[in-house]
Amino acid sequence: MPLSIVRNDITKMAVDAIVNAAQASLLGGGGVDGCIHRAAGLELLAECRRLGGCPTGEARITGAYRLPCRYVIHTVGPVWQGGGHGEREQLASCYRASLALAKDHGCGTVAFPLIASGSFGYPKDQALRVAVDAIGEFLLRNDMTVYLVIFGREAFQISGRLFADIAEYIDDHYVDTHTDYLRESRCEMGSPASPFRAAGKAPKLPEVPMVASEALELPAAASGLDDLLTRLDAGFSETLLKLIDRSGKKDSEIYKRANVDRKLFSKIRNNPDYKPSKSTALAFAIALELDLDETRDLIARAGYALSASSKFDVIIEYFIRRKNYDIFQINEALFAFDQSLLGA
Repeated sequence: MPLSIVRNDITKMAVDAIVNAAQASLLGGGGVDGCIHRAAGLELLAECRRLGGCPTGEARITGAYRLPCRYVIHTVGPVWQGGGHGEREQLASCYRASLALAKDHGCGTVAFPLIASGSFGYPKDQALRVAVDAIGEFLLRNDMTVYLVIFGREAFQISGRLFADIAEYIDDHYVDTHTDYLRESRCEMGSPASPFRAAGKAPKLPEVPMVASEALELPAAASGLDDLLTRLDAGFSETLLKLIDRSGKKDSEIYKRANVDRKLFSKIRNNPDYKPSKSTALAFAIALELDLDETRDLIARAGYALSASSKFDVIIEYFIRRKNYDIFQINEALFAFDQSLLGA
């Protein structure tokens, strides 16, 4: 997918370029900066000396030396001073300048840390929002795969209010499948104190009404299986393309908003029988700003359904009910709750 949030050590990322949250001198420091310099070796320091530093909000590019990538892009984030001194624009400029350099050098894959959120003191939830907004804006106009690399859970924070609101929604709507009736019945049967064990009897399950055989008869117009197969509902691909036409938006705008790359969209467009992953199907529902019923219908055509026993599904439902179709913010929330992300 064009933008992914991953937990990893950025010095281990095998991409075209990694971004270093650097000091203005470019001569190394603590945190990510120090880790990148140590992993790259002294050759990186020697090249950085020749650059003569870098102003806040700008970026410089060097070789990667002993790192598994081709380039290191160095950018200097703002020191947090309360938010009233242009910090947001300076931080957004770091991402824009770094992405522009990556594009100019033919990079197809780039990995970023969460710039300025360490020793520079930028609040992590706000730094994350700036990063996702700036990268997302770039990806709407450019083809590139970008990774936002988070080293540990403590380095990643969404808004406290948003996290609490989603957590409350999950508590209200998530059905824990471990407490279903059949599991309880099995536990009862296996318990030493169970009356069923003592009596040698199995619990009586709820009666399920039998379906009359007449209800299974084929419609008169359907003379056989071939006739039924010719009257199947439209598949996912056909339905998706009709919805895009209905939206009045370009294909590229929709697949970029769905966090899906052009290659995958071409497969979906050119193969009427293509079955996407559930995360991809839902990503298109978000990009098209479908309501909950429309979302259920679209993903059903790929063989999926929303379930109250899936935390992933409940979080998606939370955003759709609130008409929040920002796929990058949704992915932030999914990542915070240890769920897979939307997109390809």
